[in-house]
Amino acid sequence: MSINRRRIRRVAMTTAVLAGLSGLGSYAASLNDVVASSDRYMVAQADSQKRVDKLADERENMAEEYRDTLRQMDSLKLYNHQLDAQLKDQLAEMDTIRGEERTIDTANIEILPLMQDMLATLKQFIELDMPFLLEERKARIAKLEEMMPRADVTVSEKFRRIVETYQIEIDYGRTLEVYSGRVEDKDVDFLRIGRTALLFQTPNGSETGYWDRHQQKWVVDNGEADDVRQGLKIARKQTAPDLIVAPVLAAASGGK
Repeated sequence: MSINRRRIRRVAMTTAVLAGLSGLGSYAASLNDVVASSDRYMVAQADSQKRVDKLADERENMAEEYRDTLRQMDSLKLYNHQLDAQLKDQLAEMDTIRGEERTIDTANIEILPLMQDMLATLKQFIELDMPFLLEERKARIAKLEEMMPRADVTVSEKFRRIVETYQIEIDYGRTLEVYSGRVEDKDVDFLRIGRTALLFQTPNGSETGYWDRHQQKWVVDNGEADDVRQGLKIARKQTAPDLIVAPVLAAASGGK
């Protein structure tokens, strides 16, 4: 009887040990699950932190972009304000220019007949004047007449050229000049003393004369040969300036 009890106790203890070992295995399996779950949690937490950091960076970038946008808006407002001021100034200047254009158009209408009269007067003056440099002077008038109807030449330029021609004619009245030409069929040297006298002499000095404005023709007067020869030298700057004696005709009475 006692032997059977001992056997029973051994079996019971063996069963308990086996049961204990079986429980320990279940605990180890549960611990592995916990560790695996913890690892997955840590990985998930790290991923979440990365997303949080990324969102924070994006938010900071967006905030910086917003601040940049505000600064750009302020700059654009200032720029637009400056443009408005410039536009107002340009509009005012355009109004001024339009007013000046209307004034210029009116002046052009008034000045065109004046220029035509000035040109006609100048042409008539040259025809009645002493016949010096006639080809050159008449060619200058012809160019002016050709220019007047041209649309590609401004009114101001036309007026400037006419005034310039007047100035050239005025200068003839206070200068001494020598040039070559012909009197009838003879080659001569002309001596112009302002508009006071127009004289000539052949290159060999055999014939001397002057323009008679009353008779409107050339007159031979060899008695003036020495004076004309001296005047030619002075005009050519071959000798020092000196007094020139030349025939001067008084104005004719009765406009003749």
